[in-house]
Amino acid sequence: MGRKLFCVAIIGLLFALCLSAEAQEPSKIPRIGYLAGFGNASDPGEPIRAFQKGLKERGYTEAKNILVEYRYIEGISERVPKFVTELIQLKVDALVIPHTGAIFAAKQATRTIPIIIISNVDPVATGMIESLARPGGNITGVSRLTRELGGKRLEVLKELAPRISRAGVLFASDDEGSAAGWKAYEAAAPLLKLAVFPIEVRAPKLDLIGVSDKVIKQHGNALVVVRSPTIRRSAKEIVDLAIKHRLPCMCEGSDMVDAGGPVSYSTSDTEPFRRAAMYVDKILKGAKPADLPVEQPTKFEFVINLKTAKQIGLTIPQSVLFRADRASRRRPCGQDPQRCQARRFTS
Repeated sequence: MGRKLFCVAIIGLLFALCLSAEAQEPSKIPRIGYLAGFGNASDPGEPIRAFQKGLKERGYTEAKNILVEYRYIEGISERVPKFVTELIQLKVDALVIPHTGAIFAAKQATRTIPIIIISNVDPVATGMIESLARPGGNITGVSRLTRELGGKRLEVLKELAPRISRAGVLFASDDEGSAAGWKAYEAAAPLLKLAVFPIEVRAPKLDLIGVSDKVIKQHGNALVVVRSPTIRRSAKEIVDLAIKHRLPCMCEGSDMVDAGGPVSYSTSDTEPFRRAAMYVDKILKGAKPADLPVEQPTKFEFVINLKTAKQIGLTIPQSVLFRADRASRRRPCGQDPQRCQARRFTS
């Protein structure tokens, strides 16, 4: 009998030691995959910095209690399948994707890994999710209302330059989100009695001579620049083209104005990325993407570069300046808009 009790005691002791060892093992550090539309490892750009800020606000420090695997598409759509496959094979705990084509590629590639989107297109209308309130599946995140603001941008452009009649819409045809932009402007233009024509470009580099020739051939007297990584990389050249032809020009993000563009109207360029970190936190704590509503932004930014506007020949009415969230008198920032901080307008 004593021998049996001794054996039971030994087994109990070994079991307790195993539990203690497991308790002392370091917990697994979560790994996130981030598939960026533009930027690179040496200069990731303001959106990624905003995402990193959001992580810090929620107690995460990269390489300490969270790992983030970054991949940069840089406007080369052929990279998307490879990067999506790489991140899935790493068995990441969640994917953060602000690039339209990559969102659809990831949606097709996995139904289990949570996907956090920062979408430039309507995520419901395009079939990314079932509804904003209950997205269903493994996708949630933020809708930037980029396409929905097309009509408002044309309205502002007409207010700034009432005499314009034909606007070229510059977009990247190999980028699904950018290509959707052309359709949105084509639909909105007749309501403002404005004719629009497409100016298609493709990665890896803009054919600026072709863009210029298309504007001249179509007798264009205004330009709308649709957001895309390919176009973003050639921001300075696009600004120079607008100045050369004295084209009133509307951009889809303040980053283009910081690079020298004259005017932009958009939601915040960085806030959706900071909010994406909130979704990462909730998912890592056990929330299901299907149960997390997709957010829509409530903050909008109207930004003017007064120096470029003057070069183009735009006279900005005082009433419009008072509505601007910020207006810069500084010269364009070339290829590094992150280092150009446009100051707030003071009359």
